[in-house]
Amino acid sequence: MSSGNITRNGKHGRTFKRMYETLHKAFGPQNWWPGETPFEVAVGAILTQNTNWGNVEKAIANLKKAKALNPGAISGMPHDDLAELIRPSGYFNVKARRLRHFTDFLIGQYGGSMRRLAKENAGALRQKLLGINGIGPETADSILLYAANKPVFVIDAYTKRVLSRHGVAPGLGGYDDYQGLFHHALPPDEALYNEYHALFVMLGKHYCKPKPACGACPLGGK
Repeated sequence: MSSGNITRNGKHGRTFKRMYETLHKAFGPQNWWPGETPFEVAVGAILTQNTNWGNVEKAIANLKKAKALNPGAISGMPHDDLAELIRPSGYFNVKARRLRHFTDFLIGQYGGSMRRLAKENAGALRQKLLGINGIGPETADSILLYAANKPVFVIDAYTKRVLSRHGVAPGLGGYDDYQGLFHHALPPDEALYNEYHALFVMLGKHYCKPKPACGACPLGGK
């Protein structure tokens, strides 16, 4: 995604354009989300809650080995068997229930087809996803952006931390306030939102950590 495709809307648009250009130059294209199919991406979005991606990869590998990485298999599997397969992701009993809730929804609403799901209007689909037990805004928006290719900006702890430390829109409240900031300042572009969020994750993992490494940060110390 070239920064030339970013339309700048007001002060925040200019700030976000500058941040994107700097991060893209520092880290290069991220090619997110890691996953071979939209369903795998959705499963990963649910499993990554409260854990790191390395643990999610182990859980997904277990599902693949058991030939269970499909809606029908997950929906029909005994809870204990599913929980054991995803044990590496942590909170495995809770996440097993959440996966079942999602796959039951996918089968009931879209015949188990992620392609049909992706044809749904973004706003309507988001409300449906938020109605699934255990799926909050970040997980719902990750599914929308990375599995359904909808132009919805994902807000996570990394994004909030970076904006806070760099004095961008101080005093923002909840998730919707942060998301609205990006949606107002940037064009509704799925590829841009995908790449930008991935770049924030890279910055947060390597520099803007709880104990920050500001001196080496591509955006400069604050």
